[in-house]
This record gives sequence, structure tokens and C-alpha cells, in this order.
Amino acid sequence: MDDVNLSKTIAHALRHKPEIYGLKLDEYGFVKIDDLINGLNSIARFKDVKYDDILRIVNNDSKGRYVISGDMIKAFSGHSLKEKIIQKLKNPPMVLYHGTSPLNVLSILDRGLLPMKRQYVHLSSDIDTARSVGLRKDDNPVILKIDCNKAKMMGVCFYESNNNGFLADFIPGCCIEVIK
Repeated sequence: MDDVNLSKTIAHALRHKPEIYGLKLDEYGFVKIDDLINGLNSIARFKDVKYDDILRIVNNDSKGRYVISGDMIKAFSGHSLKEKIIQKLKNPPMVLYHGTSPLNVLSILDRGLLPMKRQYVHLSSDIDTARSVGLRKDDNPVILKIDCNKAKMMGVCFYESNNNGFLADFIPGCCIEVIK
């Protein structure tokens, strides 16, 4: 079984199109693992997926995209669903970072950091992670520094994400500084 394709399909099911797999996520983004397996089994190339395959994908995922709780599984973040997934509030450090394309910087400083096609803005706790995220968008990404205290004073809520990352609904432009 091709684990890369299986992982991408699990992400598709849990982040973007659960209905294709016969799934209904709860308000926190969780679904029963057995239901996910049944949904995957309905696709010919994944007809033999078992519980152990799901565990292998979750345990070997270096980005920590998924979490299992009891008999339930969810994708931590990256959702593009219409129904907003409720995330757990988390107090951020004083500073977080975001990597982006140089083409987006002026718009971000003017309009703020928006989730675009996702439900939340993704923020990193360190510059290296922000740079690696930014490299997905441009070969020479710009790193933005987020003043979390100022954002919180403006009413921004921060939420838990995976791998020491954070999520936010929006970051005002006045809370963002270009550092690289």
C-alpha cells in the first residue's frame, strides 16, 4: 500500500471533503476511525485499509497532521470546510512567525493576515518552521513576525495546532513586522 497516497487521501477526507467518504465530522473535526476506514474502503485502491494502516500513517507523520483520541481521529488544522471546526484556545508566546511569498507582503500589511481558503491563519513558533512553510509558496520567502500581545489586546484569539504551531482567525496588519 502506498502510504503517501493514503496519507493524502486521509487529509482530503478529514480536511476538505468528508462527504465524499460518507463522513460527518463533529464540531471539533473528529470522526470515528471505523467510519474513516469504511469510507476509505469504498475506494478501490484503499479497499484493504485497516486500523493498523491508519495508526502507521498517524505515527509516521513527521508534521503531526492527525490526532487520535480514543476511537476518534481528526486532522489538526488545514480545514477548508464551510462549517468552522472549533479549536482549543491556547495562550501564545509573545511572538509567532509566518512565512509567505514576497508578492503577498504589501497586501498582508494593509489588510492583515487572512486565512484565505482555510479556516484559520497558521502561525509558527520559530523562524525555521515559518521559512519551510514559506518555501512552499516561494523560493525566497519573507518571514513575518507577529506581536501576539498586541494582537490579543485587539481581540485576536489564538488556538492550539500541531508541532508547536498556533492558529488564529485573523492577524491585523498593525501586529505584523517584516523581518526577512
